[in-house]
Amino acid sequence: MKDCVFIYSPSYQTYHFHQNHPFNQQRVSVAYDLLKSLNAFEADEVISPRTATEADLRLVHSEDYIQAVMLAGEGKLPVAEGENYGLGTEDTPVFAGMHEAASLLVGGTLMAAEYVMSGKARHAVNLGGGLHHGLRGKASGFCVYNDISAAVKYIQKKYQAKVLYIDTDAHHGDGVQFAFYDDPGVCTLSIHETGKYLFPGTGQIHERGSGKGYGYCFNFPIEPFTENDSFLHVYRTAVEEIAAFYQPDVIITQNGADAHCFDPLTHLSNTMTIYKEIPKLAHEIAHKYCDGRWIAVGGGGYDGWRVVPRAWSLIWLEMKGIHPGGKIPEEWYNTWKHHSPLPLPRLWEDNNGIYNQIPRKQEITEKNQQMVQKTLYQLRAERKS
Repeated sequence: MKDCVFIYSPSYQTYHFHQNHPFNQQRVSVAYDLLKSLNAFEADEVISPRTATEADLRLVHSEDYIQAVMLAGEGKLPVAEGENYGLGTEDTPVFAGMHEAASLLVGGTLMAAEYVMSGKARHAVNLGGGLHHGLRGKASGFCVYNDISAAVKYIQKKYQAKVLYIDTDAHHGDGVQFAFYDDPGVCTLSIHETGKYLFPGTGQIHERGSGKGYGYCFNFPIEPFTENDSFLHVYRTAVEEIAAFYQPDVIITQNGADAHCFDPLTHLSNTMTIYKEIPKLAHEIAHKYCDGRWIAVGGGGYDGWRVVPRAWSLIWLEMKGIHPGGKIPEEWYNTWKHHSPLPLPRLWEDNNGIYNQIPRKQEITEKNQQMVQKTLYQLRAERKS
């Protein structure tokens, strides 16, 4: 058994809306190159993804939607019809070959799932995945197909395993949540900036699941301008208590890197500190409950030069037990510094004072603590009884 595998292809960059779109898969290649400059890969650890088949996609998407995506990518879908499917919108524009590009991302996450569940590897990473907004019959929030939901369905169908899904993207993981809203075989946990101010507007604490799935959906909507300590309090409390309750067979983590204070699309005040701790606890939980079975995918993150490469590299480094030291490798810095529109970081940590002091820090911290208590109230009450 390999300890971990890294699913990657330069072809992930074919998932490309247009030059000025905030979702840019070049960040995957930049993160991969940062890890290469650290000599963080063994020869057989980097695996090329496969392309998801139509049967794979039908695990979570309707037939008519898949056909619409195919036609859109060929330039054959009428504009009005495309908009009914969320295609051709400002968030999710149509681009040539979008079905093939999106299917490759799904196939990468399916490969990661197969490596872990078959016992070929304990951990697997697919940074090209993490498209958590994709719905059964509609594109949403930069996401055409939902690779995570497809992987969860695949795991359920082939391995009958209980899945704990942990989403730390600043945007609520709505597509995955609603795909399994009535399913007790999947427990979804999302920590995100409150939907009062941010897309997609869902993910309130009262969203608990439905039918047999009631009580297996947990949302932690944090306040805008939340800082490291408060974020990590929410994260540790949520993950530790829910994992103890659910006792999963495998965990899947969605690692959007848009909760950083530099991110242009969100309103949180975190630094690289949280991106060291997020994979560290996930790793511990995987070994405590799942014999190490951990699948990690990418997601959001729109400062693709200063934040995302470091944050995503730390996932792989945690899996491998590699401590990168204080300085970013000179080789990586010199390769990319002329491409970046902003000065690249020279250190793995952020410098102090990279954002203005938050005057409402205590109030924000208290509101987040109260939110956690409300979200976990029923779970804690049931454990006491």
